[in-house]
Amino acid sequence: MNSFYPFIIDCANYKINYYKGTLLREVELKMNFPVIKKASYILVNTPDMVIHNGTTQTLEKQTNPESEYLKAIKSHLRSFEEVVAYAPNQTYIGNITPEELGEMPRPWVGKNIENADRFGKYGEIMPQDEFYGLMKISDVFDLVLLEESFVETVKEKLAKHPLLKEKAEKIAGDEMAKIEELVNNAGAEGLYIDGKLVGCVRRAHEFDPNLSAHYMLENLAVKSSGVLAGMHLVDDLDIPVEEIGYIIECSEEAIGDMNQRGGGNIAKAIGEVVGLSGATGSDMRGFCAGPTHALINAASLVKSGIFKNVLVIAGGATAKLGMNGKDHIKKELPVLEDCLGGFAILVSENDGVSPILRTDIIGRHTIGHGASPQAVLEALVLDPLTAAGLKVTDVDKYAPEMQTPDITEPAGAGDVPTQNYKMIGALAVKKGQLDRKELPGFIKAHGYQGYAPTQGHIPSGVPIVGHGIDHIKDGVLNNFMIIGKGSLFLGRMTNLFDGVSILVEKNTGKLDNESGVSKEEVKSMVADAMKDFASFLMNSDK
Repeated sequence: MNSFYPFIIDCANYKINYYKGTLLREVELKMNFPVIKKASYILVNTPDMVIHNGTTQTLEKQTNPESEYLKAIKSHLRSFEEVVAYAPNQTYIGNITPEELGEMPRPWVGKNIENADRFGKYGEIMPQDEFYGLMKISDVFDLVLLEESFVETVKEKLAKHPLLKEKAEKIAGDEMAKIEELVNNAGAEGLYIDGKLVGCVRRAHEFDPNLSAHYMLENLAVKSSGVLAGMHLVDDLDIPVEEIGYIIECSEEAIGDMNQRGGGNIAKAIGEVVGLSGATGSDMRGFCAGPTHALINAASLVKSGIFKNVLVIAGGATAKLGMNGKDHIKKELPVLEDCLGGFAILVSENDGVSPILRTDIIGRHTIGHGASPQAVLEALVLDPLTAAGLKVTDVDKYAPEMQTPDITEPAGAGDVPTQNYKMIGALAVKKGQLDRKELPGFIKAHGYQGYAPTQGHIPSGVPIVGHGIDHIKDGVLNNFMIIGKGSLFLGRMTNLFDGVSILVEKNTGKLDNESGVSKEEVKSMVADAMKDFASFLMNSDK
């Protein structure tokens, strides 16, 4: 009889699969995809950090301390009001749309938006002094010291902040003499306002270079800017924050000590301050492609049912502040890389309303792909669309590297988003999906002007998500594609390129429990199958 068990089990399963087959076909074709529920975006204006913490400036101090560049940089820093009124920054936080930005004549620098608000639909632009206070709030090892009178001023400001007022009272000050001693004689990194010392970040270990004050400041900055993005995301969220089960942090910093330089975990460190008590998490790295990798992994975790809600989050990089400052000053421009960036995106189970992440339409640049720009975009755009029976022109908007061209053009890198759109359009022409004469129109129709700071991972695809959610819900767009690309050679471990992409589209409003098989149906099918199974056994005995 034992030899018949596999056959018997197949018979029992056959009845279930027979009845389920027809119902599941549609579900397989139009699965219950995860959704992007909400996105938040923040900027932190840090002019003194540009001078003291951006690697272009710190390297210049080491190699050419008397350079004309270092003498000129302070006079080329924008005021907080100018930063807030800068059109791309207003687009990033949601006060104006990418379409509105695209209608404004370029360059945008020097053409301030009237009555610009530091708070936007998706987040805010925070001034440097408040950010130092947030760094102190986010510090759990007493590494951040702020001068007493400065603390009183910052506490008064943060007490009026809509999201941080309850945390402001926790900020305590220290004597200036202690701060000066740490900066002058104990390796601490100074914190400055208009060139005046107001605090410091001290080292976390006397000998471990990975816990030096330099790295502690970098890590506290990425953590604190991530916290700010997270606070904006959970504000007025329509699900309890305790239901966020997993956090993926996808910046470019490495957290650890001498025994594990990049051990982590910024994700849980951010979640602790934001108040995500029900979440675990981990850090994911992929240079500029990191956020798109993180979104795909978040979608996979939700689609599999392991977690109902996954938060993708990242803070900013102090190292990239003023990265192209020399070129900006040569052209008599202000130093435009004067902000840390941050974002948070919540991926959740299908709610029937929010845009869906098409986990079946994913582009990937594999190890076997070539590194030419054409090969990369074929892998990330053309191949996944072709496999899904779609044309390049079927995607309403593409979001590749969304750097602000005001920043990149003076540095000789050109208009990066437009370069990507031209190559994508050229692929469509090559495949006969677009007439060559239509290529200029394709760029405007299927692309956006860049409006994100050059913070590596920050402009890589994800800036579109906030506006994309709204545009899809409002009927302006049907879909958009997030494209993340990364230069792996920077780590000196491989010359390979990297990239992934995913399509986001309008939610049909049909969930599995509407178009699929209910629990009751499955129970009925199992009961029928078991009856057949029992009958089979009885007939076999006979």
